[in-house]
Amino acid sequence: QVQLVESGGGLVQAGGSLRLSCTASGTIFSINALGWYRQAPGKQRELVAAITRGSSTNYADSVKGRFTISRNNAKNTVYLQMNSLKPEDTAVYYCNLEIITGVDYWGQGTQVTVSS
Repeated sequence: QVQLVESGGGLVQAGGSLRLSCTASGTIFSINALGWYRQAPGKQRELVAAITRGSSTNYADSVKGRFTISRNNAKNTVYLQMNSLKPEDTAVYYCNLEIITGVDYWGQGTQVTVSS
């Protein structure tokens, strides 16, 4: 069983920064990719950023140049540095871990609120 624990969400003014962290624990087979998704009220969950086993990264167009995803393999932790935050970034952010078999796991979510 894999558990993902997120931290770092909160309330911030527009233009501010937050750093999200997600640490995986439990029996973890080979990780294929780690990612961050978000879901705003009334909207579908969307990919924000992902980082593969080979450290390739992928970002949603709406966050390119503002958000940076990184990982610490030794700590089984993935980070999302969010700069120049906008009110439209307000959402619940979820950590995702995909193992090589294609099975993925989700964290419980952390709220990010950006005030204008």
